[in-house]
Amino acid sequence: MATTEHAEGTSRNAVAVYVLLGLLAVAALAGLIAYFNRPAQIGTSEEVFNTVDALYTAVRNRDEKRLTECEQRLTGYRDAGKLPADAADELSSIIAKARGGSWDSAAERLYDFMRAQRREGGTPHPPKQQGKAKK
Repeated sequence: MATTEHAEGTSRNAVAVYVLLGLLAVAALAGLIAYFNRPAQIGTSEEVFNTVDALYTAVRNRDEKRLTECEQRLTGYRDAGKLPADAADELSSIIAKARGGSWDSAAERLYDFMRAQRREGGTPHPPKQQGKAKK
């Protein structure tokens, strides 16, 4: 009987190890997928950030003139190296969607893109002053 109990204990331990290894593999795979599917980042340039913000306003207002202005500024930032190519491509795709008449869809994509931005290393916005400064 001792042999049977020992074999069952070993079998349970082996199953527990396999389950744990499977869970770790799934977690690692999910982490890799999240890492490689993260949205492009616009960088830390305040000019680029403000232009993307203006682009959102232009798209929400369905303003072709402002859309074109933002597109031109973003192209300039890309050419100057202030806007990474992958982010510029994503923004160009959103602009094309708006130009194609899918304004609401473009606004949703741009909103999601903007929410995924990380401002690490950028200049923080100055705190808002409340009331007048004392002398």
